[in-house]
Amino acid sequence: MTTTDDRRWMTAAIELSRLCPPAEGAYSVGAIIVDEHGEEMARGYSRETDPHVHAEESALAKLAPNDPRLPGATLYSTLEPCSQRKSRPLSCTQLILASGVRRVVIAWREPPLFVGDCIGVETLRNAGVTVVELSDMAAQARAVNAHLPGLGK
Repeated sequence: MTTTDDRRWMTAAIELSRLCPPAEGAYSVGAIIVDEHGEEMARGYSRETDPHVHAEESALAKLAPNDPRLPGATLYSTLEPCSQRKSRPLSCTQLILASGVRRVVIAWREPPLFVGDCIGVETLRNAGVTVVELSDMAAQARAVNAHLPGLGK
């Protein structure tokens, strides 16, 4: 179930993704964590603190791992959270599951550009996390990644 707030927060996450330094081998993604009362807890974007940091990872790193608000929070990400990666020991999907966040909203699923079969959405859902896809906002999130092969305008 989507809400007006979902669209508002996803629009903010898409704007945040525009801060990402473009990289030939990585998506530009924005992520925002919002508590159950609609208050922003943290935000992050790809390559915010180093060339390998992902948006969800960056946002989650700004919170204490045992923050009691996390189980009631929603994580907004402009792209499906990664299910595998080479640059870190844990994928964003694993980080979300470890955080206790129970609701994730995405704009689009990861295409097979860098990973042949991303299963972030399926993994989260199988663990009981509610995942909402705002597919009508996918084009806006994808446009930020027009620098990548096959995703250009």
